Amino acid sequence: MMTNLFSVFDPSTTIFNLSINWLSTLLIFIMLPLIFWLVPTRLNLVWMKIIFTLHNEFKTLIGENKLNTGNTIMFISLFSLILFNNVLGLLPYIFTSTSHMSMTLALSLPLWIAFMLFGWINFSQHMFSHLIPQGTPAILMPFMVCIEMISNIIRPGTLAIRLSANMIAGHLLMTLLGNTGPSLSLIMLNILIFTQILLLTLETAVAFIQSYVFAILSTLYSTETN
Repeated sequence: MMTNLFSVFDPSTTIFNLSINWLSTLLIFIMLPLIFWLVPTRLNLVWMKIIFTLHNEFKTLIGENKLNTGNTIMFISLFSLILFNNVLGLLPYIFTSTSHMSMTLALSLPLWIAFMLFGWINFSQHMFSHLIPQGTPAILMPFMVCIEMISNIIRPGTLAIRLSANMIAGHLLMTLLGNTGPSLSLIMLNILIFTQILLLTLETAVAFIQSYVFAILSTLYSTETN
């Protein structure tokens, strides 16, 4: 019996008390170099099309400021890292690192701290202006400052929770349905398999959507600092 419903997502494979499940995050570095040594395939061309589309979209959001030159590479790399880990987590016996807060918070918190330090050091007046929306009555300004500060502080947490919660929710539902398989009749088992295929398709779409949402929100947060 499972004593804890979420224990199936814990990194349990260890060597010398060191969790090796987190090494699944590095599989992307093993798979990607093959692209540079093989003849371009349709899959490679599709991936390059996605990268150029994201580059144009991020460039539009960030603007033409010289300080933002090259920032799209950082956000595309972030998108690629999250996407590969999300998709690899759908395969059997591969640990889904993006379903854990320790991974997602490690991605969002340093980005947020860097944006805040850069903005407050170089554009202090601009950052202060963000605390009070335009047209706010004078009597409400202290409350708006508190609300804006709180909403700004919780941003890395909301980014991390959104990604990990969406990834673990689908995995948890598939695990619960899969555990009922041995006790079902043949007809119900066929229905269960069809349901699992639909859930797997949904989880694949969620893997793409959540990586895009994480990258696009990080881009939007960076635009508020200058």
